[in-house]
Amino acid sequence: MDVPWAIADGREVLACDARARALGVRPGIGLTAAWALAPQLHVRLRDEAAERAALEGIAAWACRFTPHVSFEPPQGVLMEVEGSLRLYHGLAALTGLVRNGLEEMGYSATLAVAPTVRGAWWLALAGCEQSITDPARLEAALAALPVSAACLDQEARSFLRSIGVATLEDLLALPREGVGRRLGAALLESLERALGKIPEPRTMFVPPARFSARLELHGEVEHAEGVLFAARRLLVQLEGVLAARQAGVRRFHLVLLHRAAPAHVVEIGLASPGRSIERFMQLLREKLSTVALSRPVEAIRVEADAFEPLHGRTAGLFRDVHADREGWIRLIERLQARLGGDAVHGIGVAAEHRPERAWRALDVDERPPRGEIRTGPRPLWLIEPPRRLKDAGGVPHDDGRLELLAGPERIESGWWDGGEVARDYFIARAPSSALLWIFRERGGGWYLHGLFA
Repeated sequence: MDVPWAIADGREVLACDARARALGVRPGIGLTAAWALAPQLHVRLRDEAAERAALEGIAAWACRFTPHVSFEPPQGVLMEVEGSLRLYHGLAALTGLVRNGLEEMGYSATLAVAPTVRGAWWLALAGCEQSITDPARLEAALAALPVSAACLDQEARSFLRSIGVATLEDLLALPREGVGRRLGAALLESLERALGKIPEPRTMFVPPARFSARLELHGEVEHAEGVLFAARRLLVQLEGVLAARQAGVRRFHLVLLHRAAPAHVVEIGLASPGRSIERFMQLLREKLSTVALSRPVEAIRVEADAFEPLHGRTAGLFRDVHADREGWIRLIERLQARLGGDAVHGIGVAAEHRPERAWRALDVDERPPRGEIRTGPRPLWLIEPPRRLKDAGGVPHDDGRLELLAGPERIESGWWDGGEVARDYFIARAPSSALLWIFRERGGGWYLHGLFA
């Protein structure tokens, strides 16, 4: 969209893009003034539910770094990271990971660090990207902030401006009793919490047990592969939620939302529980390459539930067996994504006398059940359906007379499920010296059912 845009609450501008700023539009000015400066300004009303959903998505993702995450509505997420610094090799490295992750999800953020929750929030709110770890430096850093960082009430801010109070240093210099009487005790309490003089209790966010996140696209997309970039933003959030819960998923759904048409659901299956964003993206890319859209996509949603425990593994000293198996699983996943889940599977023996039913499909990590039915020799290659042989005087022929070497082995089974068989099996030698597995049907002729060699 080439026109300038802004977000408003119905009276004033809350946020705007660079095009609007170039025309003089700024957050805080009234809508009438904004339209006077930029007649083509595109305005969207604030969606508080969407804001809350975005904060929850960021908070859920942030729980991968620390369990102590809380909200500061409408635009703040706070993390207590002191206990995570050693794991992530220091504050600078951790801050870089947080920033990169937020950018991958499509957010720009102001990151600030301080010994107190309130102090870090005020620094970020004022746009000061500082990392203060020494409590002695905190008061000086906060003193330089504008008073608007601590005082959100518009009437109180107007009063402070009228008496020449522009910074928190000016506010702290005022008599405490007078500030409390004129502006309320809550402001004094916030100042003391920011300076670390009194504790600040917080309600911690708990990562959800299932994941669902929606994203509106900038424009309608007509090809399924075109949603990959947008889907990555949501899958980064999913990865963060799973990491926070030390869990993985075997499947997730990408829901493609159309205008005035039913949604198209794309199911992505994993051969084993996982939470890697690169693994998710590789499978999604394979799956979308087979999807043909009948209508353009205007929004997407990613959904996942049935989380399974997934803990980290320690690599082997000389050879990583888990990594070898993981490579095999990734290959199977890609084949299933491209060919379909039913097209790629393992094979196990089933407790069944009828040869054509003595097997079943297995999941990749499923072990075949123990126990087996005692049978005679079985060929590696079955012919399905069995091929009718010539019968000359009761002797089977296939490009010549067949010599019976072993048998009969009688199989009578399946009367209970409508697939009843009554056969006598033999091992026979063909004129070409090939060993064949043939049977004579009760009341019928001869059939070729398998090849030994």
